[in-house]
Amino acid sequence: MSTGVIIVLIVIAVALVAVVIARFLRARGSGGGQSLKRRFGPEYDRAVARHDGDTKAAERELEERVERHGSLREQPLDPAARERYAVRWTAVQEQFVDSPRDAVVEADRLLAEVAGARGYPAGDHYEEQLSALSVHHAHHVNGYRRVHLAAHSNVGATGHADTEELRESLVEARALFENLTDSARDGRARMRKDAGEVAPADRTDGSHGRANAPWALNRRHVKGS
Repeated sequence: MSTGVIIVLIVIAVALVAVVIARFLRARGSGGGQSLKRRFGPEYDRAVARHDGDTKAAERELEERVERHGSLREQPLDPAARERYAVRWTAVQEQFVDSPRDAVVEADRLLAEVAGARGYPAGDHYEEQLSALSVHHAHHVNGYRRVHLAAHSNVGATGHADTEELRESLVEARALFENLTDSARDGRARMRKDAGEVAPADRTDGSHGRANAPWALNRRHVKGS
């Protein structure tokens, strides 16, 4: 066997070892499947379903998300910006009564803008922005997903069922909006990150320890229901 062939084989062997070590370190850093389940919650189940039940493939995807976006630090919003966003979200809720589809389109635009202001990838890179949000807001990011899909489809054109789907997507998306504009949550998140802790699951009642925002989207108020 020539020296050149031996060198090539050595290089290949070293590369393979490096890949194995990298995957091992990445898996150890993420804490494995149980840690991913705790961190991603419903997003873990969605990833498994998307990979047709292949948990290993799903976990690799989630580990890659953490690797790309886990170190992202959310940028603070000043009180004036929080107030402006809150006023716009209230307007979206009010608009829904007369124009559900337009309200959902505006909610999609507003969520992308707020996420961008917090330091996430820009809204014109939706998939990357959603991926980053899923790492830090896993328990509420699906609301944004539903609103975005509704805003870019024909859902809601006619009929009670379509309007109800839009209403539900907007209600779910509100939780993410509140997370992104909640100053108290920002303070808790900074304390956890400074302590090296993984953020626990967000509350699922939409309150996050604060009073619920007014919500006019009950069935009897929506036109065409």
